[in-house]
Amino acid sequence: MRNKIFIIAAIIINIQTFYGQGKVIKKPENVIVINNEIFTMAEVEKYGNEGLIKSMTKGVSDDKRDELAKKLGNDKIGDKEFITIIELYSEKEKIENDKRANVTITENATVSTVSEYILNVNDKAKDFTLQLVGGKKINLSELKGKVVLVNFWATWCGPCLMEFYDIPSKILEPFKKEDFVFLAISIGEKEEKVAKKVLKLKTDGLDFNFGIDPDKKIWDQYAKNSIPKNFLIDKEGIIRFAATGNLEGNLENIAAEIKRLLSK
Repeated sequence: MRNKIFIIAAIIINIQTFYGQGKVIKKPENVIVINNEIFTMAEVEKYGNEGLIKSMTKGVSDDKRDELAKKLGNDKIGDKEFITIIELYSEKEKIENDKRANVTITENATVSTVSEYILNVNDKAKDFTLQLVGGKKINLSELKGKVVLVNFWATWCGPCLMEFYDIPSKILEPFKKEDFVFLAISIGEKEEKVAKKVLKLKTDGLDFNFGIDPDKKIWDQYAKNSIPKNFLIDKEGIIRFAATGNLEGNLENIAAEIKRLLSK
């Protein structure tokens, strides 16, 4: 069955032209799960205001999704839903946190930050050969003369998938007639797993150039730590913009940079 899904995905993807870019149909809603129950955003905000949120994980593995579907019902979880898992503090932990919050820190503290990037703005982009889902290969160097947006993602990454649903309207449609290429590179995952997810995304109208980087050879040349990550490369192969996370305004900033680079 898994092989059948993979073959069907490959056929559908190969039917698309290399630069094919479709329109989004519908952005799935985000399901919020706390202690194996579904909560509303209003309830989450209430917990946040009370200082009860311990952790928040956006996106789950396929196994976790199946587990939640069994507990909560497939009609509530579904294959097309984004899932956020929230863990709350116990009453004891909350009391301890409140005590610590009331302690005044008088000594200077040094905060160590880890860089998110190996290549930075104004660096020359490292060339790579990307295998697209379905078998085609493309070299970054062959795209010289075009503006290229490289996006690193993974099938388990909720923010990555949520970002995808905004990319057609904010990035692809405005520049579909320009010398612009979007490459979505899944990191650390086998083609079969990515192809299965891509098949689902394409049914939602997300028609991208999906590629795989199973051994993270491309990723390890560009960045580390968090995803999604976007690198915008100009016509001469120089990185002109980089962004981490699916933060408000990120895609608008990227779109503005694409427009500027295309005008040169």
